[in-house]
Amino acid sequence: MSVLKRNNVITKGVGNEVMMFAHGFGCDQNMWRFVYPAFEDRFKIILFDHVGAGNSDLSAYSFEKYDHLEGYANDIIEIANELNVKDGIFVGHSVSAIMGIIAADKSPHIFKTLILVSPSPSYINQDNYIGGFSKEEINELLDSMNKNHLGWSMSIAPIIMGNPEREELSQELSNSFCKTDPDIAKHFARTTFLTDKRDILKNTKVSVLILQCSNDIIAPVEVGQYMHDQIPESTLVVMDATGHCPNLSAPEETIQSINNFLYA
Repeated sequence: MSVLKRNNVITKGVGNEVMMFAHGFGCDQNMWRFVYPAFEDRFKIILFDHVGAGNSDLSAYSFEKYDHLEGYANDIIEIANELNVKDGIFVGHSVSAIMGIIAADKSPHIFKTLILVSPSPSYINQDNYIGGFSKEEINELLDSMNKNHLGWSMSIAPIIMGNPEREELSQELSNSFCKTDPDIAKHFARTTFLTDKRDILKNTKVSVLILQCSNDIIAPVEVGQYMHDQIPESTLVVMDATGHCPNLSAPEETIQSINNFLYA
């Protein structure tokens, strides 16, 4: 099967430069609908769904391949190669930000810039590193998901989204979680929340923008600062936006922050 069909790849926009958008856990490319149109007049836009998400080909999901973020990073590389992407701009939300770092390291010609929205290389507190959760809390989160996927989805979505006064955002995220195949969602959650990729940050050779929300329970401010300290050519912007999904809750600020970085 073509990678373009497998990952439900959609291209939009004009221009010679490419901007590829990658969604986070439990979501799909629709999560970028408030952001990517602001760049259509300057860039060729690439949207896609990770295998197992959205309108991707679920039959292509491999529990072995996607047990590690490298499996997703290899898909990103394959999509880029199929569309002849060179020196593009990668915009990755949450765990996809780390996939972008891996992809850029494995295939350096594809991306010249990484824009990381609410990224985290590890969600677990270790030694002096603050990831946001203890190992026990992560295990409890995964156990709760295993026992009751729908109940977990409805309870965790408001926590991830933040912005409690905007219930429609939490509802959208909850619906996205709920429509994902439960076995795939559980597996992707383990891959996401148990991964530790802190060791690869210092090897990043492209320019990086880190967009950190000012109050994000999933990726605290300390995580953004840590990544900025570790990635050689990085810029950290702490946004006024709160929660973990500024692409939905604060698209205007997200767009402005990206433009400020690209055209500084």
